[in-house]
Amino acid sequence: MSDGYDASAAVLDYPRRDAQDKLTGRTLYTVDRAGPETLKAVLFRSKIAAGRIVRLDVEAACRAPGVRAVVTAADAPGQFGLGIADHTIFASDTIRHHGEPIAAIAADSLQQAKAAMDLIELDVEPLPALLTVEAALAKNAREIHSDWKNYEILLEGAKRGGNVAWEATVERGDTDAAFARDDVTIVEGCYRVGRQSHVPFEPRAVNARYEDGRFNIETSTQVPWTVRSVTARALGVPESHVRVTAPPVGGGFGLKFDCTLEPYAAILAKKARRSVSLINSRREEQLTCLCRENAEIRIRSAVTASGEIVGREATVLMDCGAYGGEQVFLTTMTAHTLGGNYRTGAIKLASRAVYTNTQPNGAFRACNGVYNTFALERHTDEICKAIGMDTIAFRRQNVIGDGDLGATGQVFEGDVLRPMLERMAEKYPYDAPAEPVRDGWLRGRATTVGTWFIFVGPSSATVNLNADGSATLVTSGVEIGSGSMMQALPQIVASELGIEPDAVIVKTADTDASGRDLGVGGGRQTVSLGAASTQACAEIRKKLFSVASELLQTEPSRLILKEGRIERRDGAGGSVGLTEVIARAEATVGPVSGSGAFTAPGVAAMPGCAAGHFIDAIDIPVFAVHDCELDIEVATGRIVIRDYRVIQDVGRAINPRAVYSQVQGGVVQGLGYALHEEITINEEGYFDQDGFETYRIPLAEDVVPVDLEMYEGAPSIGPLGAKGAGEVPILNVGATIACAVANATGKPVSELPLTPPRVLSLLRGRTDALELEHISRNWRDNVIS
Repeated sequence: MSDGYDASAAVLDYPRRDAQDKLTGRTLYTVDRAGPETLKAVLFRSKIAAGRIVRLDVEAACRAPGVRAVVTAADAPGQFGLGIADHTIFASDTIRHHGEPIAAIAADSLQQAKAAMDLIELDVEPLPALLTVEAALAKNAREIHSDWKNYEILLEGAKRGGNVAWEATVERGDTDAAFARDDVTIVEGCYRVGRQSHVPFEPRAVNARYEDGRFNIETSTQVPWTVRSVTARALGVPESHVRVTAPPVGGGFGLKFDCTLEPYAAILAKKARRSVSLINSRREEQLTCLCRENAEIRIRSAVTASGEIVGREATVLMDCGAYGGEQVFLTTMTAHTLGGNYRTGAIKLASRAVYTNTQPNGAFRACNGVYNTFALERHTDEICKAIGMDTIAFRRQNVIGDGDLGATGQVFEGDVLRPMLERMAEKYPYDAPAEPVRDGWLRGRATTVGTWFIFVGPSSATVNLNADGSATLVTSGVEIGSGSMMQALPQIVASELGIEPDAVIVKTADTDASGRDLGVGGGRQTVSLGAASTQACAEIRKKLFSVASELLQTEPSRLILKEGRIERRDGAGGSVGLTEVIARAEATVGPVSGSGAFTAPGVAAMPGCAAGHFIDAIDIPVFAVHDCELDIEVATGRIVIRDYRVIQDVGRAINPRAVYSQVQGGVVQGLGYALHEEITINEEGYFDQDGFETYRIPLAEDVVPVDLEMYEGAPSIGPLGAKGAGEVPILNVGATIACAVANATGKPVSELPLTPPRVLSLLRGRTDALELEHISRNWRDNVIS
């Protein structure tokens, strides 16, 4: 019993209250909510990757049947972005990627809007398209943003220049001295990954109207307050003139952690004086999606014969596409993922977001941690091979632990990874009897570790008690399918107030009714909104106990809330029903409510280590250990997963059922990244994979049951010691499969995905060692001086 409530009551396998409606199709998403009177909108997009707009004429489109509004860059000139304001919603003078919006049309029907697009006249002077990071960084390469020096800087501290949108660096210790030691082995490796599309069931969609001088936006988003801010900035209006609501979201995975379609619908609604609906077709969604970015990585380490990592240097090139977007922020992640996992002596890291004439990229579950973990764990196995050390023993010796310094000099608390590794080895010993390998097949197994962190940041919550003893929770949280709004938050509020989770009503996000929130992503919803809700409930308990103390003739400090009643802690003196206390409070002091807020408490980094980072140190680290056994068909290169095992740091599992669902889903999504999902960009700057016929996502037959053990008890500032569980399950998957394939084949694995043709090339010795010549072996040459 704690502070007047039973904390243990929060932990249970509470089922999702929205499951039946979602399974039977009754849930209404944004795509379902436009009324018959709503105008339908389309975007007129560029059909080339780079060019100068010479002439744009929309007059014929404006006069087309059914057309109510046409808008262009002149209607929305405001610039926005993360870290730098480098983006407008329409191309005005310069086209920077295939599919870039140039105009938007709203008409009575979708067919009329599409017909009007054909009437737009556009003359473009093509420019040479820079479609790869290597081309963009080449000497004398054309600057994709020729006016980059004039952009507004929204966060100071990063270096920029040419086609480098943002550069984040870490420098701690003397790596030159570490590499010069005569007792070290120097191991170097290059790694490359492609893009991954989110493919949520519901595409990006928005309904907008303009009334009473304000924009009202209903949208499928993870970040209502970001949509509010960016829309206001793009349209040149105060944020208070924009209201954003978010109904249930049909999946996001980070795709909707940004503002995309909303400003178009808003400005069309104002111009047409009608409600407007804008929904991406599945083809548009695939061709213009904010993918997980493609990246290239070089790592160099100095390691002693005993396995001590005395120095490390690494450079990560992230393709941000035509605009900085989320990648500017995501450069921060390298310090905590590629620079995570292991205790390291001196270290230098550079993470660069590079402009190319390709579709902008964005956030995706565990962001760049997925490929940084792939690169780091493959590099770790290569170190072990070079110094002749067992891979598990090396990891056990070097994983980050209590009192160790992270890359940016923060001091970690608690030994978590080491006991997790030991538990995996205990449960699944490598020398255990195994089923024989079939003829024509190879078998491999690997164990990897991963470090992620919970995005905390600002969150707020208000809880209102109702006359019947129920509670209404008001936040800016969004139900994106993860279940936090349907499971964890009702459980936390219910335990704090001594009621059942079914008695907690959770309001959908509305920026007019709820306080500011960073958004749903990074595993933060249960932690940040849960902590804010806990504070709100503490305020309510104080008010309730003040009133109940008079009814029970005892001190407030001697009271507890339990099972819908308030009673004395010692069980003496009777009890009083919650509804009676609420009624008394309303009659004497007014309705009972409470508000709470939470933000990052801040963990210290070593001064001067990090530059250009949005987060210098991590408040809540999360760890994972993955183990995979697989078989490879030699004739085809096909990979079959035999067993997949996970030990995940959960802090405290408030809802074990929900945690398992997240881990199972995250691993399957990771299998897609590791084995199937590949996007290639042709010479026109166009994705070759424009739909499900050509973009291979995991199917039902690809699902592998995950053997999960939840590791509890690691330090956490989350409510009840909880940590977010949704992001980290995908973190190690690509790394684990790649290491297992390398172990099976005896070949170095440096690229993902491991499609059958790529594996077959490995097996037949047709794959040369990956050399990224445009990333210098001299780390200093890779950063802006």
